[in-house]
This record gives sequence, structure tokens and C-alpha cells, in this order.
Amino acid sequence: MASTNAPVSWRLTDCPRDAMQGLPAFIPTERKVAYLSALMEVGFDVLDAGSFVSPKAMPQMADTADVLSALPETDTEVLAIVANLRGAEDALAHGRPDILGFPFSISETFQQRNTGGGIEDGWRRLDAIRNAAERKGKALVAYLSMGFGNPYGDPWHAAMVGEWCGRLHAELDIQTIALSDTVGQATPEVVESVFATAVCAFPDVTLGAHLHGRPEHARRLMEAAWKGGCRAFDGALGGHGGCPMAKDDLVGNLPTEVLMASPAEWGAEEREWNQDAYKRAQRIRRELFD
Repeated sequence: MASTNAPVSWRLTDCPRDAMQGLPAFIPTERKVAYLSALMEVGFDVLDAGSFVSPKAMPQMADTADVLSALPETDTEVLAIVANLRGAEDALAHGRPDILGFPFSISETFQQRNTGGGIEDGWRRLDAIRNAAERKGKALVAYLSMGFGNPYGDPWHAAMVGEWCGRLHAELDIQTIALSDTVGQATPEVVESVFATAVCAFPDVTLGAHLHGRPEHARRLMEAAWKGGCRAFDGALGGHGGCPMAKDDLVGNLPTEVLMASPAEWGAEEREWNQDAYKRAQRIRRELFD
């Protein structure tokens, strides 16, 4: 009789794009390539490596096409963020991204700040991007930002998250949704509750956690998401980054170093990482950020 206690598989995305995008000083392309190349060899499932957006909106990402062209081929998939159909077409024409990501917010205020259009406009953009990605055989992730609260006074309650997940899946056939805490205000209790409700309601959707917060809170937040049924996590080495469109004080990503550990008591499978590549990435990270 097969064991019912087999370790549970899970996925980990490292997000250097999220870590770098808000830095005021431009990181030379060759330094980005060195850093991301090391990360590509560590063994992460996905690398959020850049964005095809206006260089005026995100100057740090102006060289994304050149960076992605120089990355090594590994088992790690490459993800690129896009904010509209033109960006998606640029990413698809480039060819390297395996996955496109679009930030769709359930906050009207944040959607305006992040992509220059409201929720209705964001919905239309996401639909067009999905169609374009489908034609090219590329995957798509919808980042459901403000998934755990709203600091702008817009309506928010836990049921809204489930409602939007349902709409995205039923009406746009979105298969992967990353519930995102863009401003780092989620508590473990809210994280567990939101995931437990959404995972139960939408078993056919891959629901991930893209959480921001203080490094000392990372383990508790990840464990809360895990208890809620989440099996896909985003982080950034060193806990750097945050969305510059959210507010003035950037709230960092959860440190990937913490997420790389898979405590046995959670029932997670143990992952093996390329330690040489990891050490090289950490050395370059300190040079870039510290």
C-alpha cells in the first residue's frame, strides 16, 4: 500500500527583477547578466528576470532584452513582466521568456498607479495578453496585487480575492494566479485564511504567494501560506526590492534564502540547490545591493 505521507512538491521563483527595479542607480547590463546567470544555475523553478515596459516608467529594466539574450540555458524557466499588449508582443518577439506576468490589481487606485489604467482597463489588457501568449504557446501568470489588504481606502475583504480568482479563471481561462501582498501588510492569519479559501474553491488553479515583508516575518508568512494550501512561492535573494508604484517606502520581498529551506514538519520535499552557483549569486548580490 502506497504511503500517504509522501513529501509534497513545491515551486520557488526568485525575483531579481523585483529586487532591482526600484534602485535609483542603473546597474550595468553586464553586471545584471552575471547576477542573473548565477541565479539561473541555482536550481530555482522560475527566474523573474526582467520586464518589457516603458523605460520611462522603469529605467532599470530598459536593457531587459539584452539581459535575457545573454542568460544561459538551464532548467529554470524565465519570466518577464509586461504591462500592456505592446510589452507582451515585444517579449514574445524576443522569444526568451517562457512565462509572461501581468500585474492585475483588485485595487482601482493601485491599478491606476501601476499600469496607468483602472481595473476595467487592466482586464482588457490581460485578456489581450493572454490571447497573444496562447498563440505563441507561452505561459501566463496573473499577479493579483492587493490580495491581502488595501492601504488606499478601496474596498477589500477576503471574499473579494476568491471572487476575482474565480472570474480570472472562468472568464479569461487564467491557470496560474500569484496572490500578492504588494505593500507588506498581510498577517499570517490573513494569509492562511485567504489561501485556504481560494485553494479549496479553485483546485484546478495554481495559486502562488508573492509576499512582501520584513525578513524576520518571512518564515511565518510562508508557513501560513503553506498551511492554507499554497505550493508556489516568490522571493528575492537578500529580501531586496518592492514595487516603486506602491508607496514611497519600499517593502522588500521575502528573502529567497528563507524560502529555500523546506521544513520537514510542513511535509515539503527537500530541494537540492547548486551551492557553487548560490555562493556566486550571493557574492554578486552583496556587490550590487549592499
